Amino acid sequence: MCVCLSTTLLTLLKLIPCLSPPTVRIVHSGHACNVEEERHAERVYTIREGETLELTCLVTGHPRPQIRWTKTAGSVSDRFQDSSVFNETLHITKIQRHQGGRYYCKAENGLGSPAIKSIRVDVYFLDDPVVTVHQSVGEAKEQFYYERTVFLRCMANSNPPVRYSWHRGRDVLSQGSDKGVEIYEPFFTQGETKILKLKNLRPQDYANYSCIASVRNVCGISDRNIVFKLTNKTVSPSIKLLVEDPIVVNPGQTVSLVCITTGGEPKPTLSWVSSSDSLPEKSVVKGGTLTLPAITSDEAGVYSCVATNNVGNPAKKSTTIVVRAMKKGRFWITPDPYHNDDNIQIGREVKISCQVEATPPEELTFGWLKNGRALRSSERMVITQTDPDTSPGTTNLDIIDLKFTDFGTYTCVAALKGGGIPEISIDVNISSTTVPPNLTVPRGKSPLVVREGDTVELECLVSGKPKPIILWSRADKEAPMPDGTLQVESYDGVLRIVNVSREMTGSYRCQTSQFNGFNVKPREAVVELIVQYPPTVEPVSLEMRQGLGRPVAMNCRVLRAHPSRVLRYEWRLGNRLLHAGHFDQSDETEYTVKSLNREGWGEYTCDIINEAGAGCKCLFVFTGKAYPPEFYYDTYSPLWQNRPRVYGFKLQWTQMNPNAVDRIVAYRLGIRQVEVCVCVCVCEITVEGTITKGELITHNLTELIKPEAYEVRLTPITRFGEGDSTIRIITYTSMPYNSPSVFHCSFEEEPICMFTQDKNDDFDWTRHSAATRDTKYTPNTGPSGDRSGSKQGFYMYIETSRPRKEGEVARLVSPFFNVAPKNPYGITNPPAYCFSFFFHMYGKHIGTLNALLRQKGQAATEGPTWSLSGNQGDHWKQAKVSIHPTASFQVVLEGIRGPGIEGDIAIDDVTLEEGECRDLPAVSEYRNTVIKYSATIYSLFWAK
Repeated sequence: MCVCLSTTLLTLLKLIPCLSPPTVRIVHSGHACNVEEERHAERVYTIREGETLELTCLVTGHPRPQIRWTKTAGSVSDRFQDSSVFNETLHITKIQRHQGGRYYCKAENGLGSPAIKSIRVDVYFLDDPVVTVHQSVGEAKEQFYYERTVFLRCMANSNPPVRYSWHRGRDVLSQGSDKGVEIYEPFFTQGETKILKLKNLRPQDYANYSCIASVRNVCGISDRNIVFKLTNKTVSPSIKLLVEDPIVVNPGQTVSLVCITTGGEPKPTLSWVSSSDSLPEKSVVKGGTLTLPAITSDEAGVYSCVATNNVGNPAKKSTTIVVRAMKKGRFWITPDPYHNDDNIQIGREVKISCQVEATPPEELTFGWLKNGRALRSSERMVITQTDPDTSPGTTNLDIIDLKFTDFGTYTCVAALKGGGIPEISIDVNISSTTVPPNLTVPRGKSPLVVREGDTVELECLVSGKPKPIILWSRADKEAPMPDGTLQVESYDGVLRIVNVSREMTGSYRCQTSQFNGFNVKPREAVVELIVQYPPTVEPVSLEMRQGLGRPVAMNCRVLRAHPSRVLRYEWRLGNRLLHAGHFDQSDETEYTVKSLNREGWGEYTCDIINEAGAGCKCLFVFTGKAYPPEFYYDTYSPLWQNRPRVYGFKLQWTQMNPNAVDRIVAYRLGIRQVEVCVCVCVCEITVEGTITKGELITHNLTELIKPEAYEVRLTPITRFGEGDSTIRIITYTSMPYNSPSVFHCSFEEEPICMFTQDKNDDFDWTRHSAATRDTKYTPNTGPSGDRSGSKQGFYMYIETSRPRKEGEVARLVSPFFNVAPKNPYGITNPPAYCFSFFFHMYGKHIGTLNALLRQKGQAATEGPTWSLSGNQGDHWKQAKVSIHPTASFQVVLEGIRGPGIEGDIAIDDVTLEEGECRDLPAVSEYRNTVIKYSATIYSLFWAK
């Protein structure tokens, strides 16, 4: 049971505005086998393939930052997780090699620049090695005879790079151990393979050879090995296909392809592949036989049998399967080309052409009939078959000197020689009524005005005999038709469009085709299509929060409409009409409420209407609800009460947009145990005065039972009523909240963690990345990277080149920290904190680096809490000092210039932790200097 004071309470602690930009760091768990990292910012995370990757993004900042994990720096295409969950964990089970790479955690809350940290995940693996055998090119034979040179090549995919070793039987082979053996790595493979060369084969060379691939047991990955037996019978594979090439079949038949091995030692493995990359789903492979039941035209193509035994090159034999088929029978009539007339006339020539697509084309045969009787080629009736290379599958019937007796029905009959495929017959009527086409648009069918979403039919009337196929296309622009093609065929001249959209407005061309008609200049016509659509507006929906007595203005704007001229609007509150009118020249309308009252809360709509009807509404929802509070997650030591059986929790929050609505008069606080669906308590926290943006409000929860977790719901209350609630989970932990390392700064962000330059020193510290300055002036001083060794990481340093002089001082001052009491009633014993940082002091002119303490309301300490002088070598080292502050304080890092320009001093990874320092560096780690330790420092919140 928690103590929660009813309607009166609390000492609402209104602190200074605590809005702060986000910071972020990545911590790891899961099955890492190695992490190369700084103390707080990981760099490389190594994991074994198949294990679980778990990375957690820890953030600070208020309001609560949103977290997003990405595989690349902001690439939407690689974004695999987008979440606003605090401390979001990236969890990948059974990670695969392709999932390695750099992962970024991005946190943003609208203040300053987003905080981004990254970690590179390296996935380690080792595949089984493969041994391939080859004979020297100049002596390639089918058998590996005595006194031939043989190459055994071992390869294995791995990360990290693999190391190979060769064994013959139980003997280890190495370079120089046997004059007949040479072991080398080809230059172009860059360590990807190891080749064993057996020069002039000897009897003892016929043996079992083992290739062992090793990654030196990293991540617990054991070695892999493979054994190859080399004999005087070792030979590359050879095969034979027991089928014809090509194989011509009818659809529906079952096809079996048989492949056998005719040689190869070790015994080759047979497989089948097709030209379409994958075998048909219903195919069956058994040994060297591939069976294709009920074959279709789509399954025609090249099929190959491949034999491999890792000796020499694979053997491959192929055959082509051709499936008989005929389709698309068409005809066209060509008038006498020597007369400028499209009509058929007695005494002139006329040609009838017939075309069929056939597979295989060489089996295609044509026959001609007149009125059902066979027609043979003669002087006046010339039957020809067009060259298949220029117009495949086409036959022509030329009628010379057309006579009245030639009128009748001519039939073109197409068939395949092998049979089994139905014939295609095409009838063409030649008579006095056979005339070329004419194309018109029916009256009232252009322009055609329709509404968006309707079904519309565009129509062109075609006359003539025979009636040709009509081709529809866009006439006003190069754009596809509604079905996505550039042309649509129609046999009746009608183009039907279902669910027409505004993008389909435009000109459509109907055009005669030569097919099934006259082979003459195409006839064409144009149909105009106009698609009307209701207005689209903005905003479609907008929630507006406002207090009583304040003015309110709503604006609704038209984005698109057709027709756009006759537009009218209607403003409503619920079902009540407030105002109506017509648009003049403007494309927007505004409605104003001079003073909002209780009846003015609700849904306002603005309907925009044209000839196509009412479109989208502008919707404005007015409410007096307060915005939700925003919990503060960076509270230092929130477990302020810690007794054997119960604990207390310091709950802190700010109010989102407190001035948007009426004054918040109270908060309703509800608490329940997470594991029990019973409310522990509900109370009301009275608020005195007006809350301002960014003010931090504190309420102490007491008598919470250990180790239970609680769900806390906080709801603001105004005279409108309850506002939006916010929920968070409170969890008991015996460890300091948010990890013991409460403050850490690696200087990666430009604000440098709110450190400032002292105004009373001689020069400033500089934030820097990569190698220090121009080596022309300082060749033997300063670090070559940050503390982790990264050339992209940042650190702070003092530049001691001219015009700096010996003894000049640069001071870097931390923000103020409050000393956190161990109980809520004040400080009895000064708490202990550990102040640590990494330093780099390399150069023959190194001066002094001091760490000092400034306590609020107290005079400066007599000397530094830590001090070091002189050259410490080209290495980063860590300094630690325990301190016991009694008041709010600052930490000062002071660099003093030495006697020359080779005296750059750098610092990185400044940390403040609760408790005494452990594992203090031994004095022997420092050289050529005197090291001093004093006392004092720390906490979590900036002081006022």
